[in-house]
Order: sequence, then C-alpha cells, then structure tokens
Amino acid sequence: MTSRADEHYWLEMQALLSSARVIIDRARGQPHPRYPELIYPLDYGYLEGTAAGDGDGIDVWIGTPGSRTLTGILCTFDKVKLDAEVKLLAGCNPADVETIVHFNDRFMRYLYVPRPSEVP
Repeated sequence: MTSRADEHYWLEMQALLSSARVIIDRARGQPHPRYPELIYPLDYGYLEGTAAGDGDGIDVWIGTPGSRTLTGILCTFDKVKLDAEVKLLAGCNPADVETIVHFNDRFMRYLYVPRPSEVP
C-alpha cells in the first residue's frame, strides 16, 4: 500500500518528467565519453532546467517504448566519483530496467525503485 506522501512524490516526479524538455546527450549505441568501451544501450540524458546533486540536470533513461511515463527511479552511488544521484526511468519495460541496471553495475551501486502500480 502506498502512503499519501509516496503518492505525491510519484505524481510530482511524473509531472516534472511530462513538462520538462528531455535532452538526450548520450544516444543509444554511443560510447561513454570517458569509458569508450561502455556503449549506451538506451537513450540517456537529462531534464532541461532542473538540477541534481552533481549540479547537472536530473538524469533520465528513455526506455524502448519511448513513453514519457515514469516507470521508476534508480538511486545510484558512483564508486569512482563518490557521488549519489537519482535517475528517472521513463517508459521502461522490465527488459529495459535489466539493461539499465547491468550498464550501471560496473562502477555503481544502485537501488531500483519501481513506481507503485496503485499510483495513477
């Protein structure tokens, strides 16, 4: 069961994802700028006009369906940079989530939090 505070969190994050412009700065199939052996399996970018803990925009992964529906968040701890972030997952099916988790697993510890099914 989802609490009222949890529901508000998910609804407000969905509203942000729906209203902000998504800038894809690392397209599917492109190498990571610092680690060229890492190829982005899905489109990855950020929400324009937002700020995350690292000073850049809030990160977002775009799933195969290309939907703007918030399907979950990935809380990460980067073992190399020693920072933590929240990454939004938009339109991600279970296979996309598995792909994203595998991609992040090399340098990061993570916690995937799926959007509860009872939140509209």
